[in-house]
Amino acid sequence: MMDPDALEQKTHEQDAKGNDPLSNFGIFKDGQALWYELRGLILARFQLAILETQQAGNSLVTMLIAGVIIAILLGSAWLGLVAAAAVWLVENNVVMASSAILLAVALNLLLAIILCGVIRCKSRNLQFPATLRALEPKSPESPNTEKL
Repeated sequence: MMDPDALEQKTHEQDAKGNDPLSNFGIFKDGQALWYELRGLILARFQLAILETQQAGNSLVTMLIAGVIIAILLGSAWLGLVAAAAVWLVENNVVMASSAILLAVALNLLLAIILCGVIRCKSRNLQFPATLRALEPKSPESPNTEKL
């Protein structure tokens, strides 16, 4: 039987040489387990992201279809209101039938032109103008003339 001092000396010699199979195997096993756990976590995160992307895509398609149907329904309701107003004008002898239809068309076109102007005005904000100005490099000869 070896005494404890001799056993400790032998262990230190094996550690210095890197020949201790138990410690090397334990570190390797721990590292491998950590690697597999990390891969499993990453894979689980990717699978979750893929499933949520599919769900978001399905939801987006459903929302777009519902939006198109709503637009059609609102358009037909608007046309019904315009037609009812034209018929009311004709029934009350305010204008003739052809004039009432032309008036309804003119009002619809005027509203469409106004809304196109609103869209054009608001579309400038889609280009992130203040952010682009903030990201532009400042020339050294010009003073700080930042417009927001």
